[in-house]
Amino acid sequence: MYMKKDPGEAWEQLRASRATPPGRAESGARRKTYAAALEQAEQMFRAAAVVTPATRPLQIFYGLSQAGRAIAAAAVDLKGEDWRLEGHGIKASGFDKPFPDIEIRTEAATSRGSFVRLSQLLASPLWGREPVRLEDAWDLLPVNLDYPLTTRNRHPALLVDERGIHEEPHPMVHAPVWDIPDWVIDAGSREGLASFFSNYPGLAEHHDCVRTGVDNRPDFTRYAQGGGGGLVVSWNMPTGSVPAEERRQYLRSLARNHGGAWFFVPAIAPMERPPHLLMAWWAVIYTLSMLARYDPAVWAGLIGVDGNRHAVPIEALLKRAIDFLPALIAATLEEVTS
Repeated sequence: MYMKKDPGEAWEQLRASRATPPGRAESGARRKTYAAALEQAEQMFRAAAVVTPATRPLQIFYGLSQAGRAIAAAAVDLKGEDWRLEGHGIKASGFDKPFPDIEIRTEAATSRGSFVRLSQLLASPLWGREPVRLEDAWDLLPVNLDYPLTTRNRHPALLVDERGIHEEPHPMVHAPVWDIPDWVIDAGSREGLASFFSNYPGLAEHHDCVRTGVDNRPDFTRYAQGGGGGLVVSWNMPTGSVPAEERRQYLRSLARNHGGAWFFVPAIAPMERPPHLLMAWWAVIYTLSMLARYDPAVWAGLIGVDGNRHAVPIEALLKRAIDFLPALIAATLEEVTS
């Protein structure tokens, strides 16, 4: 559901782009960096696919890091030497804490670190010294929907299905929003739904949702298998009655792209706005790679399936990183060069 292109096709697209690099990577040092960084990224991801979780986060992170250098080299908004990245720009600490409570911080906005520069390029937030908990960043990733780290009430990324937007001009856009968790559906009230949506800036701007019954309760549709469900949400178009494509683009402006699918992403404290999903992936994969590298004994315990309940979620995340990130990298390259 969450990926429109398989990783092999995504790598083919990325490899093909090296003959005529996009954006500002068309010549000179930027072209050389673009080609070399993408080659290293692809090799890192292919290496990650044949090792176990003991070292897999290291290969995935450094593959993602090199892809980030290619993105910066091609970005039309990075001029002069601003495309050159130095260091990580992000830090993880608290490896002695429970796994969900590991802390992630970013460097200052003046840093040339990869995470900082790419976040600025992609209009994704930095949060500085006040930490983001790993669990909060974990729940931002659509692929983690079925792999919670704790039993808390979650605020996951919510899939918006734009396929049903009808072609005739209309002053509103209607679309189903999916992956709303059980605790919201069970509450069943418009007030509870509005409170939940308030964490999602794109959804907080909605006009209404489909209602049913004398008490106007939201008309949720539950999944036939597994937890959660969805409902149809509507937004007023700021420009009045417009064709389908304009309504679709407006809806996308409120959401975040994940390799071809679109999601409403929450703004988690201390972030002031939702992160770009590439940067959410970056924060999580970086943290796992640093844990594996600098505290290998703790990491070995976490990935032990016989004794740790986080082992399978970690395995699943790392596998899905190999499957999903190439398409997201390709989509991000298109975003920064269009």
